[in-house]
Amino acid sequence: MPGKLLMASNNALAHSLMQRLFAGTTSVIEPSIVTLANRKQFEAPADISLLDAARSAGLVLEHSCRTGRCGSCRVQVLGGQTRALLDDSLLSPEERAAGWILSCASAATCDLELDAEDLGVAAAISVKTLPARIASLEQPAPGVLRVKLRLPPNSRLEFLPGQYLNIIGPTGVRRSYSLAAAPAADGGLELQVRAVAQGQLSTYWFEQAKQNDLLRLEGPHGSFFLREVAGRDVVFLATGTGIAPLKAMMEALQRMPAEAHPRSLHLLWGGRLPIDLYWSVPDMPAWFSYTPVLSRAGADWTGARGHVQDVLLQQRPDMRGIAVYACGSLAMIEAARRQLLAAGVLPRDFHSDAFVSA
Repeated sequence: MPGKLLMASNNALAHSLMQRLFAGTTSVIEPSIVTLANRKQFEAPADISLLDAARSAGLVLEHSCRTGRCGSCRVQVLGGQTRALLDDSLLSPEERAAGWILSCASAATCDLELDAEDLGVAAAISVKTLPARIASLEQPAPGVLRVKLRLPPNSRLEFLPGQYLNIIGPTGVRRSYSLAAAPAADGGLELQVRAVAQGQLSTYWFEQAKQNDLLRLEGPHGSFFLREVAGRDVVFLATGTGIAPLKAMMEALQRMPAEAHPRSLHLLWGGRLPIDLYWSVPDMPAWFSYTPVLSRAGADWTGARGHVQDVLLQQRPDMRGIAVYACGSLAMIEAARRQLLAAGVLPRDFHSDAFVSA
């Protein structure tokens, strides 16, 4: 979505080694060995992030923005030491004291043990750069644009519902947007674009874009996608266009066999006014429920009011055993993480994708 920042190069490890070689280094600094909770290991040089080191080894850890600003890559260090490469002030003092770091903003200074597992299914998907043309444009609400893209014949983008891609606009400006639909038979893609005041690509989308315009896309990116949810109680939290990747996940779930379905899925989608809830939530199986939440509704609104995470806790104060997928503003993500973990959600069961400004 608008504001997610660009990915670092997947060649970070090779670049690091080449820099040492051509700098005339006479002694070799051995990389640290990082061991994950599933006992997989990778080498981590001291001058690149743990996230990039893992990727260079063919492993994918939780992440999104890759700049230390969204918090998706939080991981707990069980043994060893790290140093900060980027600003990691998103972490609270309590998290730091408990050994939490941001893997995109930290490097190893010795051998490490991390309480994390690699996301093998994501590692198998290749990032591509492809041309795409605008198939249609629709404005379902003020400040929101639904964009459908078509790819060239015989070109497809393989992705997991929930992931995002970078759009490269006509002037070369890049912005990131969540894919708002599950993979389609015709290979088409859907985005939900939020207007950003004075945003360079927003100006294009809302004032200049027209059907058949040629763009470029790069993706997929991110680790926000469904894990194993069969038989589990699952909660989706969204604010604004944060509904986009959750919509894609819901479509994917409907296509799965019954044995892969969750026991329950509860969607809470928040906005300020009724017009902000621009997507008509479709009929879903009996295991699905939906609560629209408004923060600035008038007296005629009879539904839930306030913030989505507060409404959830009013409905279900004990969150033990629940898997949560949250997407939207950073403020919502951080508040939901703090409150829901205190209510019993395990850190490994809280998955998020926060929209941060470019």
